[in-house]
Amino acid sequence: MHIPENYLSPQTCGVMAAAMIPVWGVCIRKVKTELPKEKIALMGVGAAFSFISMMFNIPIPGGTTGHAVGGTLIATLLGPYAACLSVSVALLLQALIFGDGGVLAFGANCFNMAFVLPFVGYAVYSLLRKWIRRGSGDLIGAGVGSYLGINAAALCAAIEFGIQPMLFRDAAGNALYCPYGLDLSVPAMMIGHLTVFGLAEVVFTVAVLAFVKKTSPDMITGTVRRGSEVFGNMDSRTAGMEAGITGNGTAGMEAASAAGKKADAASGRKSGRAVSFLLGALILATPLGLLAEGTAWGEWGVDEIAATGAGYTPAGILNGFSLKALVPDYSFAGLPEWFGYILSAVIGAAVLIIVFRLIGDVKKPQRQQVQA
Repeated sequence: MHIPENYLSPQTCGVMAAAMIPVWGVCIRKVKTELPKEKIALMGVGAAFSFISMMFNIPIPGGTTGHAVGGTLIATLLGPYAACLSVSVALLLQALIFGDGGVLAFGANCFNMAFVLPFVGYAVYSLLRKWIRRGSGDLIGAGVGSYLGINAAALCAAIEFGIQPMLFRDAAGNALYCPYGLDLSVPAMMIGHLTVFGLAEVVFTVAVLAFVKKTSPDMITGTVRRGSEVFGNMDSRTAGMEAGITGNGTAGMEAASAAGKKADAASGRKSGRAVSFLLGALILATPLGLLAEGTAWGEWGVDEIAATGAGYTPAGILNGFSLKALVPDYSFAGLPEWFGYILSAVIGAAVLIIVFRLIGDVKKPQRQQVQA
């Protein structure tokens, strides 16, 4: 679903980037004011999961490929505003370092995958979670939400592709950018996402969410603690609170605070180990994405597009903006392809986790007001 360089006109790219600026602004403000400091570091983990999920290319008949994105997954764990920023940073890293997605098309890719996908997915997730009260409601909501979210994103990308030949042509009547109109771009994008790629998004979202729910439930935003079995030892905190109320005063409150911090630390270490294990397993499995032959629809190289049925290479694609990536196509010269793919996954995940951890470190802790 990554839109490459020069498949959209500079004007379209400018409009899409301008549309994302207020979205990013709102998301940054929401995260700063509503997300606890420790959760910001988890945005890096979410971004890493998204980055890695997009490395698993899945082939379908016809020679095209696609992948999951993980936007709804992050939204269910940390909220849609955090998901938007996490996926945006992952897409920026892919574009600048690995040449996956155009630099000029960054705003459009973020609009589709970092804005439309997680917000649609989260809206559906929230609605179904309220309707389905039983324990599996969150998984059902996340699955349906992720499916609708990625298809909404794919439809946006299809429209962005399809309007190019309607708006931008040369003197000879040839398209300057993407040569395929809406009559081709919409079915070409939607068939794969309504079938294989949408289901891949569902499987990835539900599987990871179920794993996190079982091993690290404290990662899920908005989850209520239920006794000592979830998120730490609530009994120890309750005991401390009772001590404060029944006469031990400050000493009891301090005991509650100390017990709470100790329980949180133990829970955090356990959660970190479980999530790190899953992330590491996915990184080692990324070479499976190399098994998919062919190029995703709309992501052809300059030397490929003429053979797709267009019969020519549009001038805007042939002579447009170009930026050489540091590690193009997730490959390193002199290294086996599979090893370069794993190394790229390690680098991408590490950079994203470090960036958000640094951001979390400079954020001031939220003040907790205690009413007398």
